[in-house]
Amino acid sequence: MNTGLKLKMHDKIKEALLEDITYKDASVEGIFDEESIATADLIAKEDGVLCGVEVFEEVFKILDKDSDFKFNKKEGEILTKGELIATVKSKAQEMLLAERTALNFLQRMSGIATATKKMVETLGDRSIQLADTRKTAPGLRIFDKYSVMVGGGSNHRFNLSDTVMLKDNHISGAGGIKSAVEKVRQNNSFTTKIEVEAENIEQVKEAIESKCDIIMLDNMSEKEIDKSIELIDSRAMIEVSGNISIDSISKYRGKKIDIISCGELTHSVKVLDISLKNMKIEG
Repeated sequence: MNTGLKLKMHDKIKEALLEDITYKDASVEGIFDEESIATADLIAKEDGVLCGVEVFEEVFKILDKDSDFKFNKKEGEILTKGELIATVKSKAQEMLLAERTALNFLQRMSGIATATKKMVETLGDRSIQLADTRKTAPGLRIFDKYSVMVGGGSNHRFNLSDTVMLKDNHISGAGGIKSAVEKVRQNNSFTTKIEVEAENIEQVKEAIESKCDIIMLDNMSEKEIDKSIELIDSRAMIEVSGNISIDSISKYRGKKIDIISCGELTHSVKVLDISLKNMKIEG
């Protein structure tokens, strides 16, 4: 797990737990006493990629520091439907308090990792990086982007400070690509990369003349992409974006592009079905 996620996950998990816990759990306090210890099985209900193990564990440990986990699978490993992922042991009340929040994180993160792996494999071209976008769940970006990496993808810029990216509104507001690039160069460090979005061949030509670092070919036809690659001729990195899906990504295989960015990886998440079952009280 990356350092940024380790530093931020505790506060984010506490925030998520507080959505469920305002005063007490009305369902468990009359059934289990405070010292009852329980075990339960974490089970894969469908095939996929496991992601979010440390986050899952941390949810329980915040409520019961003595929670114990015996995982049969490691982060990033393939899950098979029906497989026992882990056995969880903690205080019974805390297990039921933690269950939904822990599963919400694990299911979402595993879903993103699974979708990313499928898309990387469908692309079938390791010379092209499949990257995420900033189309993430508010407040969960670091979890979403980490999950993309576990699935074999790459991270695009994390926030607006990382890279200059000049999109349609920047360009129209500045009076064109050349003007926009000149202005941002004057107001940023020499270490800052500049990416320009181009929607047609004329904008590609203008982006080349601006000597930007990356040219994004946005929502272009395959014919326009091929023409753009020829024009750019390795003078800038090439990113392709716009309506990229599992059904369309294979057409980019073998093309001389560097990056494919895909918002679908994080904005249209299908969670992976994972359950905590077979709870038993010890003793």
